[in-house]
Amino acid sequence: MDPVTAASAAWRARRLAGDLQRRGLLTDLRWAEALRAVPRHLFVPQAGWAASDTPGSAGRRIDAAVDPMSWQDAVYSDSSIVIQADDGVGDPASGQGLATSSVSAPGVVVEFLELLDVRPGDRILEIGTGSGWTTALLCHIAGDHQVTSIEVDPVLAAKAAAAIKAAGYAPRLITGDGAAGDPGGAPYDRIHVTCGIADIPRAWIAQARPGGLIVLPWSPGGSTGHKLRLAVVDESTAVGSFHGPATYMMLRAQRRAAVWNPHHHSQAGTATTRLDPRSIAGAGDGACLAITAQVPGVGWHTIREQDGATSLLLYEAGNPGGAWAACDYEPGAADFPVTQFGPRRLWDEVVAAYRSWLRSGSPGRQRYGITVDAESTRIWLDNPRNIIGEPLPLSPQPAQRGA
Repeated sequence: MDPVTAASAAWRARRLAGDLQRRGLLTDLRWAEALRAVPRHLFVPQAGWAASDTPGSAGRRIDAAVDPMSWQDAVYSDSSIVIQADDGVGDPASGQGLATSSVSAPGVVVEFLELLDVRPGDRILEIGTGSGWTTALLCHIAGDHQVTSIEVDPVLAAKAAAAIKAAGYAPRLITGDGAAGDPGGAPYDRIHVTCGIADIPRAWIAQARPGGLIVLPWSPGGSTGHKLRLAVVDESTAVGSFHGPATYMMLRAQRRAAVWNPHHHSQAGTATTRLDPRSIAGAGDGACLAITAQVPGVGWHTIREQDGATSLLLYEAGNPGGAWAACDYEPGAADFPVTQFGPRRLWDEVVAAYRSWLRSGSPGRQRYGITVDAESTRIWLDNPRNIIGEPLPLSPQPAQRGA
């Protein structure tokens, strides 16, 4: 591999920061300076799988030994780069298998870092060191001794530690359970989470200072996650707001089956509906939150064919043998077939939640919020007293597992 010169890296980093600023993804000049100062190429392996953070973009293999200029272009672009597949068993540069760690796309990284609102003197806990790139960015802004980062995978942790050192930073690094946080280092002013979370570990709230902030990709189900910022009220309570979409690799302890499995198809019930399933699938993130609140545990996929045919597939997340439903749109049809199986009628539940959302005036994501306490998670509209649906119960948190 041709070496990346300091001048080349600096030029590419300036171009990347400028691009993010022009697109409105980067507004805090401190993070623009951090992007220019922390060499991203130190955190990317020789070969990986790069995917531009642009809807519809196809991923591609990058290899510094084969095409060093293309590799550098990908490293200093708004692309995520897979650095681990199948928890280390697969080839991260193949584009195959389950991606289990990546250098996240700079655009979404800086959006989360800006939500963190780091102040001078803040002590920061990061959940999921991964490549170590965001850890180094945090160190550049807050200072080495203010940053603690936890990584569950020993191989990733060792590689990240070497890359962080090569970049010139020395945070406190822990190999262990990210879900458990770092009780010995508490209290923290800011907690930065780099993996998708379905059930928010209460340990993080307990380890944050009152008034502290926790930012994380909240992915309770459905086709996308949400940027969530929680303000900590006390050792067991936090209140949060939503700030856009975010789809991240899940915390290892919270990976759940996300597969539509039409088992017992011959026993499923059938009906027709005049409600076009595309209306639900395309309703937006406000509807997604309303459905999450009122149909706990539901997941869904949307399949769109070239001729316009569309299927909305519903399932119980984490339960491959659970209830499922499907509604199929065919161009020109007046009614659409619905198939459902299981003790829960997921289509009926989702339709009821969707209609409730319509009756509320089709509110967008910015009008929703969330309250997390020791017993449950509650989604609300406009005011924490206006709870939507039933409180989502706290799921058991497995021990000895983490990000």
